Amino acid sequence: MLASIATFALEGVDSREVTVEVDVRVGLPVFTVVGLPDAAVREARLRVRAALQNSGLEFPLKRLTANLAPAWVRKAGPSFDLAIAVALLAASGQLPADELASSAVCGELSLSGALRPVRGAVSIAFGAREAGYRRLIVPVQNAAEAALVDGIEVLGAPNLERMVELVKGGWTPPPVAPPPPPEPASSAAIELDLADVRGQLDAKRALEIAAAGGHNLLMIGPPGAGKTMLARRLPGILPPPTFEEALEITRIQSVAGLGRGRLASERPFRAPHHTISPSGLIGGGGRPKPGEITLAHRGVLFLDELAEFSRPALEALREPLEEGRVAVTRGQRSIVFPADVMLIGACNSCPCGRGHDDCQCSPADRARYARRLSAPLIDRMDLVCQLDGSPPIAEAVDPTATTAAVRERVDLARERQHHRLAAAGVLTNAGMDARLTRRFVRLEEDAAARLLAGQRRAALSARGHDRVLRLARTIADLDGREQIAASDIDEALGYRVNVPALVAA
Repeated sequence: MLASIATFALEGVDSREVTVEVDVRVGLPVFTVVGLPDAAVREARLRVRAALQNSGLEFPLKRLTANLAPAWVRKAGPSFDLAIAVALLAASGQLPADELASSAVCGELSLSGALRPVRGAVSIAFGAREAGYRRLIVPVQNAAEAALVDGIEVLGAPNLERMVELVKGGWTPPPVAPPPPPEPASSAAIELDLADVRGQLDAKRALEIAAAGGHNLLMIGPPGAGKTMLARRLPGILPPPTFEEALEITRIQSVAGLGRGRLASERPFRAPHHTISPSGLIGGGGRPKPGEITLAHRGVLFLDELAEFSRPALEALREPLEEGRVAVTRGQRSIVFPADVMLIGACNSCPCGRGHDDCQCSPADRARYARRLSAPLIDRMDLVCQLDGSPPIAEAVDPTATTAAVRERVDLARERQHHRLAAAGVLTNAGMDARLTRRFVRLEEDAAARLLAGQRRAALSARGHDRVLRLARTIADLDGREQIAASDIDEALGYRVNVPALVAA
């Protein structure tokens, strides 16, 4: 007898439908799994046998063949266990096959028959909904996470025995509701406050502009100037993600095994070590997995000691920063990972890190250090800020420079951008392309003249020209003005014209 059930395999952060077919025939007792399975899928034969027997179900001593279609897609991981077991029960007459036509299942089996959670429950729920299935049955630990997706009934089963009762109609699991997101931290509960950084007014201003418009920022300064402190306080001034953004973040975290079974309430902040490989940074591997830039999607990717990262790793960031996505091709497959991030970089101005006054580096050392950051990569940084290396003076806390105060201004600027760009499907000023920049960034005569003079002085590329316009648009939004003033252009140019010798090479 032949029976089939639908399940889903992860491809990047998406899922692909897989049909599990099981054929039970008279013959020598052998269990074969075909359809390009990896070792974990082939081992499902042993888990399924033990789970059925320990759940009081019959494991037929016949010739069993399980096919995972489409056969040309490589199947990996233990998430196919439940589908193989259910199809086997249906093929052997222990489950009504007609009750499975509108359902999809996914889960890992333990030897006792208990269901264990799997990665990517949100992506699997999206795939089941798009494929037209009425309900999705998953391990009870994954149920709340999968229920974040509207339009499909999600049922959670604790073990194989309950799963059989569910299909037969003898047991109804409690309704699954997506868990409410945790309350965002109040201003009084913020541990990393921007007021902790004394001095560095220019850097704080650059950080506020970057947060308001979603711009990339490079901070250059000697050790101990506060670059890392500033970067780690950036998430506190960013607005919380919208529901759609939170669902994207949760989906990526679920695929990567970082999810906590609830909707993300904060934007991700990723700070990989400078020894990371290119595939670790942008994604890849034999079975392509999301890299750090994807794990930071809709959040912040902080690269401390930027000049110490390998040149191939840094150069691999160029296309993702421009396109907001990563396309990884392996063999005959091409997988696209989302990569819409704010890149925050920090580095010294020379190898010794002491700056121009006390620098003991030779010109050759400085030139070699400068070449670690290519001009195309620097051109993708909207703001380049030089930090002061002098010790901070004792000063009172500026009430306008606290995390709560800055976040309030950033929220208002983001609201103005949302009203302006919502119809175009863009979230921030940094996300505008050249066409949208021409449409929404209009300059009066004096501002246009300032930009032309600055462009000649700094030898801006076409990309740099547009980034200055978007930066000026954000500065005006922070001030609550629709019209861009000449002073906004001057400030935006200031973050690209007076670049230290590190980025001039």
